[in-house]
Amino acid sequence: MEKAVGNVRETAVTGRPLNRVDGPLKVTGRATYVYEEWEAQQRQEAGPTLYGYIVGATIGKGRITRIDTACAERLPGVRMVMTHHNAPPQGVWNDSTFLEFPRAFPALTSPDIHFHGEPVALVVATTLEQARAAAGAVDVSYAVERGHYDLAARLDQAHPPHKMKIGLAADTAVGDIESGFAAAEVRIDRYYTTSCQSAQPLEPHACLVVPRGEDLIVHTSVQIVESARTSIATTLLMDEERIHIASPYVGGGFGSKLRVHYETILAAIAARALGRPVKIALTRQQTFPLVGVRPASHQHVRLGSGRDGRLVAIAHDITIQTNPDVEYAEQIAATTRSLYAAPDRATSHRLTSLDLPRGEDVRAPGHGPGLLAVESAMDELAHELSMDPVELRICNEPELDPERGVPFSERHLVDCLREGERRFGWKHRAAKPASLREGQWLVGYGVACAIRPHPQAATRVRVRVAADGSALVLSDMTDLGTGTYTALTQVAADGLGLPPERVRVELGRSEFPVSAGSGGSWGAGNSSTAVFHACAALRAKLLAAACGDERSPLYGRDPSAAVFADGRARIDGVSEGLGEIVARVRPGGGDMEAEGVTPSAREDPHYAAYSINTYGAQFAEVGVDVDTAEIRLRRMLGVFSVGRVLNAKTAHSQLMGGMIWGLGMALEEALVVDVRSGAFVNRDLAQYLVPVHADVPEIDAVILEGSDDKANPLGAKGVGELGICGAGAAVANAVFNATGVRVRHFPVTLEQLLPSLPPQDG
Repeated sequence: MEKAVGNVRETAVTGRPLNRVDGPLKVTGRATYVYEEWEAQQRQEAGPTLYGYIVGATIGKGRITRIDTACAERLPGVRMVMTHHNAPPQGVWNDSTFLEFPRAFPALTSPDIHFHGEPVALVVATTLEQARAAAGAVDVSYAVERGHYDLAARLDQAHPPHKMKIGLAADTAVGDIESGFAAAEVRIDRYYTTSCQSAQPLEPHACLVVPRGEDLIVHTSVQIVESARTSIATTLLMDEERIHIASPYVGGGFGSKLRVHYETILAAIAARALGRPVKIALTRQQTFPLVGVRPASHQHVRLGSGRDGRLVAIAHDITIQTNPDVEYAEQIAATTRSLYAAPDRATSHRLTSLDLPRGEDVRAPGHGPGLLAVESAMDELAHELSMDPVELRICNEPELDPERGVPFSERHLVDCLREGERRFGWKHRAAKPASLREGQWLVGYGVACAIRPHPQAATRVRVRVAADGSALVLSDMTDLGTGTYTALTQVAADGLGLPPERVRVELGRSEFPVSAGSGGSWGAGNSSTAVFHACAALRAKLLAAACGDERSPLYGRDPSAAVFADGRARIDGVSEGLGEIVARVRPGGGDMEAEGVTPSAREDPHYAAYSINTYGAQFAEVGVDVDTAEIRLRRMLGVFSVGRVLNAKTAHSQLMGGMIWGLGMALEEALVVDVRSGAFVNRDLAQYLVPVHADVPEIDAVILEGSDDKANPLGAKGVGELGICGAGAAVANAVFNATGVRVRHFPVTLEQLLPSLPPQDG
């Protein structure tokens, strides 16, 4: 039996590598994703499902001068062709809300074209094939205007952002960066650029909307249910209570499903107009322009130090692309604010308007691209100083948050570096670049630090105990495949003293208590903390019912001495089953329940008093072919400090997946823009490259044991995005160590590397 202090037992299930509770459903095909919501159950109330197909603009900027739908409307099965001529009135984009995800997302409201691929029509037909064929018959003429599609060509047009994400300051300054940098003994002044990127989750963006009277049942793949509901209602000018969201399984999101997009809005409009279920799924090619992108960035990093490596000046200035109509300012320079200290420091963000798809969050926004530049610059500084890159980072470890001046809740970055150094065999690294060779391969090692803030947002969860002694957890929280069902099962099992198989978790419906959803690595921490509080409240209810009831064997006993284990409440050797308590209190049937609340960071004093982050150290070994400049990852190690782990297996998987994503950012991922038209040239997964199995021969993630009691009562912090942070820089630094060639435009490609490879003997 597990021990307990008062009503709270020591963790027995949380943290263990429990298999995913939803795993059997997924591998047997019983976990229903959006496009698998078949129409059989809908036929009786709203008729068979219709299928929609979006017609996209074939220009990057201009105006529709004529759109002829007559031919399409005559084709078999076509039920509707919607354009800006017959689309209903909709709400307008409003940037006054704290987050952009609940804002209206209007579609087909104007003849103006803002980017290549923007929807100009929706065709709805009896079958998908009919809809797609009819889409090809929609005839559109345009007046083409000159567009701007090249960030490098318009850097001189950069302007300050109207507002930054999540209330961050666009610019910060401590001391005098110009004089401090000028006075530094050693100076690194470099420009780095990152390419436009796309999230591309495995499950396509899809939606099925079923009208039910004045209500709409919306099956859609989203990360934040409440924001989706608000956005749809605001767009369609409907009462929010009339929108019912169902998103129990999400096949990946990576930020691209934080908000609803065109497929959801257009399916809802069409279903409402036709009084029939309408299903729309974006094709893979449509996903690239219609779902938003990580903007390309131009980053100016300046590091000034003494000969001992101690930083005296840090500047990180960012210019990124934005759509002129919908501003997006990714917080890339914020990466630097809590990482290293210096008496003189400054960060800034600027935007350059381009007629390209809107920028949106892509996994590890800000810190993913930001650390590519900053940690590359730190490697350049180490090389200039002839100093070990690990030692340079350790000697610049701050005691307080460099800009906020508050203590860290916990910070084990040095421990991560030392443990990684030992495990990786860093001592075997060749200090002189291009000096280690194995046959045709130049071999190099690289290291980089990782940091990611741990956000906390308001979240509610309801937990019930039934008369059979089982528990049910309810929240509109979503599971992107990250293991939320499993983590909440574990926390609830511990909180109520139940075996995991006696706990059931239901997620992703708007009728459930409102959570902050999944994104920003906040999902598991927020929802698990709410479950923790709900279970504590439910234990108190159960004990009050038992200890105050003469019929209970626990009557009159001290509830503070209770232990919950094996499905029973036990005090001084006497116990009663949880189901027995419920059955007695609810003789007519029903459950006992309680809600738990996670406060927002603004309501939690710890988040003002402490700098709360996760940390890691990334190590990579690469081989570079001396003749072709082909780059091959040989092995990769990440060592991370994330507080208490909720599930060892899923956390390890999340971190490894992030590291692989970082590898892709360093060597492969780039959207190529046709600067004549604004079209993405490589808008499919054959040409938009991401790492595959053959690219990743050996990779491991090590998690240091720990707990952060300032983050939440569980001591747990976000995991998913930390694995990306710094991973790309470690790979790029390894390429430099292997070749002596520093590439500052990411991804590192053969054509950048090959001309500068050192000459080879023989």
